[in-house]
Amino acid sequence: MAIKLENVGIAVRDLEATVSFFTDLGLTVIGRDTVSGEWTDTAVGLDGNHAKIAMLQTPDGQGRLELFEYIHPEAIETQPTLPHEIGMHRVAFSVDDIDKALETAARHGCHPLRGVATYQDVYKLTYLRGPSGILVMLAQELKKNTSSGRTSADED
Repeated sequence: MAIKLENVGIAVRDLEATVSFFTDLGLTVIGRDTVSGEWTDTAVGLDGNHAKIAMLQTPDGQGRLELFEYIHPEAIETQPTLPHEIGMHRVAFSVDDIDKALETAARHGCHPLRGVATYQDVYKLTYLRGPSGILVMLAQELKKNTSSGRTSADED
C-alpha cells in the first residue's frame, strides 16, 4: 500500500490573520473554500460542520497546511499545546534565514518561546507561538553531514 502525507489541518480562530502569517513566511495559498453539508458532516464526524478553509503550500510543493475557521458549530477555545504534551505537537519549517523568518513572525506579534538554539552545529532552531496559539518550529540548516549526505536531524 502506498501512502503519502497530504496535509496537516489546523483549526484557527482567525483565518485571515493565520493565512497572512504563513504567507509572509513564504507559503502560498493554493485554494480557498467554504464547506458545509452532509459530506463534511460525514468526513469530519461533526453534525452541522460549516467552515471557511484555506490550503497553503510550501515553495517546494511538498508540504501543505489546511487552515480552517469554523462558522458552525462555534469553535471551542483551548489552551495552546505545551512542548511536552502528548498529542498534536507542532508544525516545523526549514528556512534559509532564521533571523529574517523571525523578523517576519515578529511583525505578526509572534516571538520565540525562549530564544534561538543551535543543535550540534547543524541547525539553528526555535519554537514560537503563531496565530491561534499554533506551535511553530523554524530551523535553519547550518551545514550538511558530509559522511552520508544527510543531516544529523534526519537520523532522529
